[in-house]
Amino acid sequence: MLRNVSTLLSRRIVQDRNCMDLMKCVKGRRLYAGIHTSSKRRSDDLFRFPPTPLNSLPDDLQSYLKPIEEKTGFLPNVFKAMSHHPDELRAFINYYDIVMSERGSLTKAEKEMIIVATSAENNCQYCIIAHGALHRIFSKNPHLADQLAINWRTADIDDRQRSILDFAIDLCHCQPLCEEKFKNLEKHGLSREDAWDIGAVVALFALSNRMAYLTNMKPNKEFYLMGRVPKNKTK
Repeated sequence: MLRNVSTLLSRRIVQDRNCMDLMKCVKGRRLYAGIHTSSKRRSDDLFRFPPTPLNSLPDDLQSYLKPIEEKTGFLPNVFKAMSHHPDELRAFINYYDIVMSERGSLTKAEKEMIIVATSAENNCQYCIIAHGALHRIFSKNPHLADQLAINWRTADIDDRQRSILDFAIDLCHCQPLCEEKFKNLEKHGLSREDAWDIGAVVALFALSNRMAYLTNMKPNKEFYLMGRVPKNKTK
């Protein structure tokens, strides 16, 4: 799943050329995996725990992360931050790929919607910005992620999406789930297994939100403009 996301990100970055300037030289030298040769540090590199240099990670993690960096032109800071403990990074990637895979009735855009709305409840800057970008790409809607981040209750969403977020936000705040909540999902074609998937997304990103706080994880600058400008169509 993350490899598929990296392909989408790479396409978007090619479109948003101005983002690529951020990954070019700093005083003639290139940033790499949280380690760079300039004494001047960027705000998105100021982790509280030192990242493991990419070339020092276990081979399986290098094989996973290097293609992402090559395709997108940057390595998302979540990987840098989590690389402080490579075994935890591996577990995070494995669980992410399972939870965010295409299964059940939830679409990719709906899963990203859950992440943005619950991350906003948890005040997680990294996940709001990074997954807001992914939501814009998957939904092809340049406006909705911002609405979700501000207040999902007033966002331009349909009844199905509202039932998903109503369920997800209760989980986010550890509120007891009554049978009515499950029936409301079922009215919109969502099964008990879909309810599990909603819960898994909420739970995974509750972890991610808190690790972002712990590590001082900042969004990569590239995420801010992704999916905002419609792609130019050639005639």
